[in-house]
Amino acid sequence: MATLQKIRSKGPLLVVVIGLALFAFIAGDAWKVLQPHQGKQDVGEINGESLSAQEYQKMLDEYTDIVKFSSGTSALSDDQLTQLKDEVWRSYVNNKLIENEANKLGLTVSDEEIAAIIDEGTNPMLQQTPFRNQQTGAFDKDMLKKFLVDYAKMDKTQMPAQYVQYYQSMSNFWKFIEKNLRQNRLMEKYQSLITKALISNPIEAQASFDGRVNQYDMLLAAVPYTSIADSTITVSDSELKNLYNKKKEQFKQYVETRNFKYIDVQITPSDADRTAVKEDVTEFTNQLGDASDYVTFIRSTDSSFPYVDVLYSKTAYPSDIVSRLDSVAIGGVYGPYYNQSDDSYNAFKVIAKQVAPDSIQYRQIQVYTEDADKTKTLADSIYNAIKGGADFVELAKKYNSDGASNWLTSQSYEKTQLDADNTKYINAINNLGVNELANLNIGQGNIILQVLAKKGMKDKYKVAVIKRPIEFSKETYNKAYNDFSQFIASNGTLDKLTTNAEENGYRILERNDFYSSEHAIGGIKGTREALKWIFSAKEGEVSPLYECGESDRLLVIGLTGINKEGYRPVEAVKDQLRAEIIKDKKAEKIMTDIKAKNISSFDQCKSIANVTTDSVKHVTFNAPTYVAMTRGSEPVLGAYASVTEINKVSSPIKGNSGVYVLQVYNKEKLNETFDAKKEEENIENMSMRTVSRFVNDLYMKANVKDSRYLFF
Repeated sequence: MATLQKIRSKGPLLVVVIGLALFAFIAGDAWKVLQPHQGKQDVGEINGESLSAQEYQKMLDEYTDIVKFSSGTSALSDDQLTQLKDEVWRSYVNNKLIENEANKLGLTVSDEEIAAIIDEGTNPMLQQTPFRNQQTGAFDKDMLKKFLVDYAKMDKTQMPAQYVQYYQSMSNFWKFIEKNLRQNRLMEKYQSLITKALISNPIEAQASFDGRVNQYDMLLAAVPYTSIADSTITVSDSELKNLYNKKKEQFKQYVETRNFKYIDVQITPSDADRTAVKEDVTEFTNQLGDASDYVTFIRSTDSSFPYVDVLYSKTAYPSDIVSRLDSVAIGGVYGPYYNQSDDSYNAFKVIAKQVAPDSIQYRQIQVYTEDADKTKTLADSIYNAIKGGADFVELAKKYNSDGASNWLTSQSYEKTQLDADNTKYINAINNLGVNELANLNIGQGNIILQVLAKKGMKDKYKVAVIKRPIEFSKETYNKAYNDFSQFIASNGTLDKLTTNAEENGYRILERNDFYSSEHAIGGIKGTREALKWIFSAKEGEVSPLYECGESDRLLVIGLTGINKEGYRPVEAVKDQLRAEIIKDKKAEKIMTDIKAKNISSFDQCKSIANVTTDSVKHVTFNAPTYVAMTRGSEPVLGAYASVTEINKVSSPIKGNSGVYVLQVYNKEKLNETFDAKKEEENIENMSMRTVSRFVNDLYMKANVKDSRYLFF
């Protein structure tokens, strides 16, 4: 039990969360598989091994609980949930790929290795746990071990459900960390094995050193490819085909993608809707001055900013309220007014203003028994004993607390959802004087509180805020829906949809190479059903009308193409091929023209058609050169500079963005001493990129299939 008290001391917000169990964990119901796909219920496959929807859901639930626990929140946003889905999938795939290779190589991670990592205590993951020294912030292995012992001995029948839940969450959190330590260690071993196979040598080290420290200043003449119009270049079908055959492996598609066109209708408030919101806020503003139960009243206004009966710092309120706050007297009402930044009508009443501490040091003893009357009797006894001179810490230890002090800051509870018990608890701490005691009934138990210190005095406020974002009405939505559905009914084919969209006030959008792993169409939320349709439809089909977004979007889709696994056809990549051929032909023409001039001095370069000249300094072999004249990055220039004689004009050089002629006029070497060992270490570190590419190759060969869109 003492360990729990130490953990509670790690942060004011967690103190509230843990000590009172008022911010309880809520299961991620939104993650449940609501409509499993008919037939196979697999969300993915790696090297022929399937992952079921149930297994994936279990991993999601685990990760969700971990994130909630570590962040001290009970709910995650849709964007956060989407990120978690992808993170869980990526972790699963990567771990499976590495595990498969590790098994072939006989690589394992022993319990002794994990114990050594914990004993060392420097792993970044350990720093993310609550098991940290209060003074140093470093990971405390003894705190961890004490918690594990306490948890193993814990009698769940003798503790409140909130405490049991917290201990369980803490245990699950540590199991998750331990599992990830093992997986990461296996990855490190595998990476190290590959890296060690890429041994650098003294010759490579010397070349790397020279390529970095030898610098060149040069005069540069550039003819950009843009100086020749694309329309003047002819590209034949045979040229396209020949280049395609040379680069065919680059056009291999490992997963199926889709091309489609779509119409996205976003519903916005009408003028009538705006007028209605303004009238509502005006009426509520007239009532605000006489209101007494602000929690209930503000809730009745549908304000997006609920009232909490706690003194808040000014910055806890919306910025438009803050800018007007000090111009209103206590008890005064301001508004109604329109705020453009969030498209809302607003009003507020200043209920109270006083100087209050930003940080409060306190300590507490939690009292709980199997019976409410017994709990009250015991709490009263402890409270009276301390008032009578008994030692707070000694009594705390007697009743399974440690009496350690904690700090409660405004930041820990402002801008969070506070229920009645949270409000009662925070107000009690805020209102107690230094060294004062309180016996507070919270939920099923009691808390003996004592404030030890207060600091950071500042102005704080209680403000009742009416903030009504302007939203469309049901009538506005119905009109938009009916108009759009009639348009779709009258234009049931993809050709008609495309042809007649603009004249009916709709805009056709296009998307190619859409992957099933993507979560949204056109950045619109709630498009999962539409996504499922895209990957089940036939080319040329038109979808049903989908209601999506935040109940403010209407969507229809027409499938224009299916890009199957395998090699993309020439037609699909001809634009890319044509652009490359055009660039090559331009380069050939420019280089031929330059060679015909027989240039022997740099001054002669100025006679080249469409040329610009400039000087470029500090060019090295190892780094690409940015050329402002062509707005391109040119790795080849450093290579040519390193082998060109000083004051000699080079031959024409084909680059990424143009053709160049250079003349090196100065060579210098940075004042660095060659250290073969250091250079070889640098090369080895750079070889980690090779490891990443190797893992990517494993992914490509593993025939990874991602079917999560069918379920999630």
